[in-house]
Amino acid sequence: MGQKLDETNTISCFDFLSFQSLQKINSFKEKFKHYFSSLFRKSPKSSTNHTQDDDKDEASRKSSSSSQVSEELYEQHSPTTSNFNDHSTFISPQLNQFFDSCLPNITKGCQRVLLYSSIKHGISLRTLLRNSAKLSGPALLIVGDREGAVFGGLVDCPLQPTFKRKYQGTNQTFVFTTMYGQPRLFRPTGVNRYYYLCLNDLVAFGGGGSCALCLDGDLLTGSSRPCDTFGNMCLAHTSEFQLKNVELWGFRYTSPYLNQ
Repeated sequence: MGQKLDETNTISCFDFLSFQSLQKINSFKEKFKHYFSSLFRKSPKSSTNHTQDDDKDEASRKSSSSSQVSEELYEQHSPTTSNFNDHSTFISPQLNQFFDSCLPNITKGCQRVLLYSSIKHGISLRTLLRNSAKLSGPALLIVGDREGAVFGGLVDCPLQPTFKRKYQGTNQTFVFTTMYGQPRLFRPTGVNRYYYLCLNDLVAFGGGGSCALCLDGDLLTGSSRPCDTFGNMCLAHTSEFQLKNVELWGFRYTSPYLNQ
C-alpha cells in the first residue's frame, strides 16, 4: 500500500510541475506573439517611409538633372550679352566668340558700349562721328546688307574726319565678313598702310586700287571690293549694296579708374 501511495504522490507531483511549465511556456508564447505582431505592424510603415524617401530622392535627382540640361541648352542657344550695354542687330553668339578671338588685348574684360546705331540714333554720318567721341580707343564698325551678310572693321575712336584723303589706323586694323559661312577675318598684308579713311562724306577701309569697304555719307549705300591692304574678297553679296543698319561699338573698362 505504501508503494501505491508513493506512486500516486509521484504522479501528482509530476503533473503539478508539468502544469506550471505549461503556464510559463504559454506566457512566453503570448509575449513572442505580441512582440512579432507589433514588429510586423510597424514594418510596413517603415517600408512605406523608405519608399517615399526614395521617391523624393529620385524626383529631386530628376529635377536637378532637368534643370542642368535646361541651363546647358540656354547657354548654347542664348547670346552672351552680359558684357553688352545694349541690343545688337548683328552680333550673334557665334560672331561674339569670333570678336573675342580677334580683338586687341586692350579690349579684354571691357564692356561693349553701343555708341551709334542708325536704327536707334537716326541715319546720319554726322551723328556717328559725334557719338564716337564718347569713348577713346578701338571700336567696331559693323554693317550689313539687305541679303543678310554682316561685315565691318576695327577703327580708333574718336573718329576724326580729315579734309584731305589722309589714312588713319594701325596694323591692328582689320575687316571681317560672314559672307562665306564662318566669320572670316582679313588683317593688313603689309603692302601699304591705307588702313581706313574718315571724311565728312564717307568712311572707308583699305586702298590700293579699291576699298575693302566704303560707306557713303548718307549711310544708305556702300560698296566692297578686293583691295591690297587686307587681301580680302568682297565682303558683301554684291560689290554695290544697300545698308540694313550701321552700328558702332566702343569698349569701356568696368572700373571707372581705368577709363580716366
